[in-house]
Amino acid sequence: MLKGIPSIISPELIKVLMEMGHGDEIVIGDGNFPGASVNSKCLRCDGHGVCDLLEAILKLFPLDTYQKPAYIMAKTPGDTVETPIWDEYTRIIKPYTDEKLVQIERFEFYERAKKAYAVVMTGESALYANIILKKGVVTE
Repeated sequence: MLKGIPSIISPELIKVLMEMGHGDEIVIGDGNFPGASVNSKCLRCDGHGVCDLLEAILKLFPLDTYQKPAYIMAKTPGDTVETPIWDEYTRIIKPYTDEKLVQIERFEFYERAKKAYAVVMTGESALYANIILKKGVVTE
């Protein structure tokens, strides 16, 4: 155990976060996201929701300031499901960036996930709760 690292961050996840460089992306997937089939570096964080994991990661992870730092999977056209979790993401990310969450089409999101440094699978039950974070540089 180490001081200052949220307990939700596993040793495997801290290693991945430290290996990532500027511009690398990490996907935090909900329980329905096909993480293992889109990216060979798939970490499990079962039993946790995306919001808790997002809060913990952002305490350690600088967001990109040169490009858009966060992307969410847009709803499929015609899908009427509510997405209140997006409001939570906005609240959680607000202290770290003034940029808005960027919605990207589902299959474009999957393509981006294929190129991501890693995918973290959660037990999140909310629909369309997938988010991509782009790593920035440490300046402090």
